[in-house]
Amino acid sequence: MPGHIKLGKSNEPDPDPAPFLIVSMEMKREDMLKPYDSKKSVWVPDGQGGFREGLLDSVDGGKSNVMCGHEKKVFKNEDVGQVNPPKFEKCEDMANLTYLNDASVFNNLKTRFQAKLIYTYSGLFCVVVNPYKRYPIYTPRVVKMYLGKRRNEVPPHLWAITETAYRNMLQNSKNQSMLITGESGAGKN
Repeated sequence: MPGHIKLGKSNEPDPDPAPFLIVSMEMKREDMLKPYDSKKSVWVPDGQGGFREGLLDSVDGGKSNVMCGHEKKVFKNEDVGQVNPPKFEKCEDMANLTYLNDASVFNNLKTRFQAKLIYTYSGLFCVVVNPYKRYPIYTPRVVKMYLGKRRNEVPPHLWAITETAYRNMLQNSKNQSMLITGESGAGKN
């Protein structure tokens, strides 16, 4: 049956899925060492549809003066967003971010993706960024990690969502549904 995973023994190699599911202690240490000023660290548009980090120099009326590298730039106040403290870098659930703005969401998804962490929660939702390559996160070993576990006990993964729905269906005797959306060819099957 397509998509069916056998949980018995297999002759296939079983690589460690941890680097693709969990932020390592080394990554956390690196993130905590990044410069951060709770009053001055801000996100500003980079002119290419993304954002870059800068340091707020001053606010004058509806304008913010921001140091971007060695250059001072002026932005509308509404285009400037607070940067989250380093402890939220690569956050598993973006609902926990101190500052929930477009730049912080984009940065969190981007840094998690760059760290090969393709699953991220956003409150009740699970956001998946397709790497267009195979990661060892759909193996019997990973299935076992999620069996019988609550969503907050394991790293973000589609199987945490399905396990929760299955448990709710059994315990509450109510139908469950999931909506999976994305671009055509993005790997929703």
